[in-house]
Amino acid sequence: MSDESARRPVARLDGVGLHYRKTVALDAIDLVVPGGRMVGLIGPDGVGKSSLLALIAGARAVQRGRVEVLGGDMASARHREAVCPNIAYMPQGLGRNLYPTLSVEENLQFFGRLFGHNAAERRRRIDELTAATGLRPFLNRPAGKLSGGMKQKLGLCCSLIHDPELLILDEPTTGVDPLSRKQFWDLIERIRGERPHMSVIVATAYMEEAERFDWLVAINGGRVLATGTPRELHEQTGTRSLEEAFVSLLPESQRGGYEAVVVPPLTEALGQAISIEARDLTMRFGDFTAVDHVSFRIRRGEIFGFLGSNGCGKSTTMKMLTGLLAASEGRASLFGQPVASGDIATRRRVGYMSQAFSLYSELSVQQNLVLHARLFHVPAAQIGARVEEMLTRFGLVEVRSVMPEALPLGMRQRLSLAVAMVHKPELLILDEPTSGVDPVARDDFWRLMIDLARKDQVTIFISTHFMNEAMRCDRISLMHAGRVLVTDAPAELVRKWGAQSLEQAFIGYLEAAAGAAPPDPSAPAAPEHSRFGGTPPNAGGGPARRPRRGFSFGRAYSYTAREALELRRDPVRATLALLGSVILMFVMGYGITMDVENLSFAVLDRDQTGLSRDYALNLSGSRYFVEREPIRDYQDLDRRMRHGEISLAVEIPAGFARDLSGGRPVQIGAWIDGAMPSRAETVRGYVRGMHQSWLLRVAQTRLGQSAVGAAGIETRFRYNPEVQSLPAMVPAVIPILLLMIPAMLAALSVVREKELGSIINLYVTPVTRSEFLLGKQLPYIALGMLNFLLMTLLAVTVFGVPVKGSFFALALASLIYVTFSTGTGLFASTFTRSQVAAMFLTVIGTMIPAVQFSGMIDPVSSLEGLGRVIGEIYPATHMVTIGRGVFNKALQLRELQSALWPMLCAVPVVLGLSVALLKKQGR
Repeated sequence: MSDESARRPVARLDGVGLHYRKTVALDAIDLVVPGGRMVGLIGPDGVGKSSLLALIAGARAVQRGRVEVLGGDMASARHREAVCPNIAYMPQGLGRNLYPTLSVEENLQFFGRLFGHNAAERRRRIDELTAATGLRPFLNRPAGKLSGGMKQKLGLCCSLIHDPELLILDEPTTGVDPLSRKQFWDLIERIRGERPHMSVIVATAYMEEAERFDWLVAINGGRVLATGTPRELHEQTGTRSLEEAFVSLLPESQRGGYEAVVVPPLTEALGQAISIEARDLTMRFGDFTAVDHVSFRIRRGEIFGFLGSNGCGKSTTMKMLTGLLAASEGRASLFGQPVASGDIATRRRVGYMSQAFSLYSELSVQQNLVLHARLFHVPAAQIGARVEEMLTRFGLVEVRSVMPEALPLGMRQRLSLAVAMVHKPELLILDEPTSGVDPVARDDFWRLMIDLARKDQVTIFISTHFMNEAMRCDRISLMHAGRVLVTDAPAELVRKWGAQSLEQAFIGYLEAAAGAAPPDPSAPAAPEHSRFGGTPPNAGGGPARRPRRGFSFGRAYSYTAREALELRRDPVRATLALLGSVILMFVMGYGITMDVENLSFAVLDRDQTGLSRDYALNLSGSRYFVEREPIRDYQDLDRRMRHGEISLAVEIPAGFARDLSGGRPVQIGAWIDGAMPSRAETVRGYVRGMHQSWLLRVAQTRLGQSAVGAAGIETRFRYNPEVQSLPAMVPAVIPILLLMIPAMLAALSVVREKELGSIINLYVTPVTRSEFLLGKQLPYIALGMLNFLLMTLLAVTVFGVPVKGSFFALALASLIYVTFSTGTGLFASTFTRSQVAAMFLTVIGTMIPAVQFSGMIDPVSSLEGLGRVIGEIYPATHMVTIGRGVFNKALQLRELQSALWPMLCAVPVVLGLSVALLKKQGR
């Protein structure tokens, strides 16, 4: 890239607007982003930074206005396809574009394949990037087990696996400790030194790190407040820090009367009693020591800051202090009492506020307060007054009837604090309570906490990554690798280290502690071969290639290999894939039967003669009926049939033998349970047939009469001589399960990416929709065929239903059918957003048509109207026909072609619909 092109704007937005239903994210944005510079978007959560970056990256569709990036309109699919290889986008959230079950190496290999690098080029880039970021010793570690800072480094490596002209980072250091933040930005500076013309756009909520950017855009409420260099913003507002500058830029209605937070000193009278004490607190998980002999004391009314590197053991220590986790060694006490998991009384003296908003969104502000007051056993007579006190104290009176989701983030945090205080605890534990909150709301929040600590003598135990907040604490504790490094007043720590700021002191302490630690000798070296099937480094090489346009089997295979790895490492999905069909085949094979056998019946014999007994024996001697004890009277008959003890009751009248011998008419009563009409009709047919058979036998043996007519009918059943259900149902159950299970798994594979956020990789990489879907589909086609083989083996060995026809024809039909069923799952995934919805829709959408209209129970020819139309075109109908033809009728491929063609035609239809409906951008 030339110097002239570097000076050109990398992005231009004219009148850009974006909304999510009724929420306005961006409102008439006009912005020109200079090229070749580090540009920062500053502002709290929810003001439109992420939406703006997603539009620039092409990850979200333009709703209003014009967005130009790298010289073209991002509303044009052709331009997005052309510039996609030149843009790297790292979305908000720790490792959101990563795959947690894949190792560091496998994640990087996946992205390298997507951008068209061959094996040698991938190896070279991976080695360089992991060496630069310090990830090389962790190549075999799953991404989900990395610390927050390491996840962000890996996300950056995945973004830089190609050579982008524009790097977009959406809050890459949110939730990351200061040392990891410093290391991250040092890495970015080194990369920019090597690629001086690369443009970088960063969104951040940390004003301190924004000071190092070349050019800033201050955003609030979906509008641009100001642009310029950090110095220009300071001069414009007359402030010394960017946080003060941002507050000055806010509308008067938001900053009205803003004043700096003042923390009164903790008096000795307040701080004499001890609220929390830890002595040599230790927690081990197997061979790993998460917390190593931690000791400290926190006084009553003290604001105590708990700071440390990501993964250092802060959360584990908090859980041990509150009794949620039993310590391996050491002792913890609250208010002088040993911490015990069953000590409910002590727990009621503690309030807890998590980082994530954890209240009930379907309840109003007041209802949330009432609910939590009851949960903490506040006396019923005091709940009303207590709730009013919280509403007034925390400024929530005007929004008491509002749902939490409709509140601004700062007010939601106030609600969370009010809920934590509703039972008036003496200790308040806050886990990064102001993350993402704008500076004005953050300071308001701190005023409330200071008021609680100084006036109500509430001890506050808070964790934070904001150093300006840590400076407000009475004392802070710095923790690293499970150990407390130092505990003292913030100003004292800065003085002892000889630093200019607390952040410098924090980083100094952590670097000193990390430098003293010996290197891990067990850290794995870079593997010789790619887990994705790559070749050794010397097999190929050459310069990096631009990703090819059009369909790429390499990109599709990258998704196939990645999906196969994830499937292997997910025990739930693997069990469902391999054992789900087998278990359901047993359930449905034996459970769905048309056989009516071994029905319980009883006789109300009012004649009590040998002939009447012979009539009853005629029924009990068949395989269809099992005789129970005789019926005493009508009441007994009614009771036993109501309770399901008998399905048939036969009443033989008095004088039965006498009247029959005398040739007089005799009526025998047959009472049938009609709760199941089809079975009742079958029972009636059995009774009539056996009655006629008995009459013929009696006429011949007792009366000497011949019943032979001039002509008779002899019935013979072909293909299923014994007229049993298993030979008919087992070949029909296999298609049902080959439709449901693979479809469900394929649907979940796509929707899971939507839930985890990794679907963003489809939006911002060169992979096409057809490559994405085919790559996701192939592992489940293979699993479907494996299930077909398992179920066929069960049919032959367990159910005793042999394959009489062409196995090749059956296997070919199953391959076509499984391709259709997985395509059906992909189709369902295009318009569902949660795994629960995808599973529900897939099961209902496959099972009901397959069972009702495929001819599994009722022939398709007996259906009428829409049901007949569905039955004729639905692929399950033709697969059932093929299954029964091969298993029962010994049919060959030539005789099954008429059933194969409709299934073959259905495959491109369902796959084409899936590709057409899948969006390459978020909406």
